[in-house]
Amino acid sequence: MTHGPQTDQELLARVLKPYRPNSRYLIEAHVAEKPDMAVAVGRFEIPESCYIDDTGHFNAVEFNICYNQLGYYLIAKCVADGIFPEFSAWSLADFWEHQLSDVLIQQMSSRFKRMIDPRSFEGEVVFHKPVVSERPGRPAIMRMETECTFRDAGSGYAEGEVTLAFTRLIQSGGRTEAAGEGVRAE
Repeated sequence: MTHGPQTDQELLARVLKPYRPNSRYLIEAHVAEKPDMAVAVGRFEIPESCYIDDTGHFNAVEFNICYNQLGYYLIAKCVADGIFPEFSAWSLADFWEHQLSDVLIQQMSSRFKRMIDPRSFEGEVVFHKPVVSERPGRPAIMRMETECTFRDAGSGYAEGEVTLAFTRLIQSGGRTEAAGEGVRAE
C-alpha cells in the first residue's frame, strides 16, 4: 500500500459502524488532497464473503461494498479536513446523521480486468470537485463524479466510475434541505 499519513482509526471505526462486523472490509485508509480532487487509498481484507459461499475472487457486490466504505471514509475526511468548500457547512455530526440516508449512488459502472484475490488488496477512490445544482423553487442537489480502482499484489485489477448524489444538503447553521425529484438510489 502506498505509504502516507496514518489512518485515523477512530474515524474509520465510526465510518464502518453501520456495517455488520463480517462486512467491515476496509482495514486502513490514507487521504490526499489535489487541485479540485481528493484521493483515498485503502487496504482491504475479505477473509470470508458476508453474503455468499467463497467464490475465490473479488466480485461485483464486494466491489460496491468496498467502494462505499472507502468513499464514506473520504467524505468524512473531506468534512473533517475542510476539503472542498461545498462541505464547509457540514460537521461530522451532520455526516453521521446523513451517511446512509442521503448519500446515494446515482450511477455506477464497474469493469473487472483480471480476478482479484479478496483476502488482501488495495483500492483507490478519487472524488472530483462536487457540483451543486440549484434550481428555482427546488432544493439544491450536490453531485460528485468519482472513479475507483482495486488491485491485488499480483495482476488482479478492477475499475469503475460512480456518480454520487447528496440529497439533503447541509446549509449554514446545520439546516438540511431535502432534494426534489430526479435523484434515486440504485
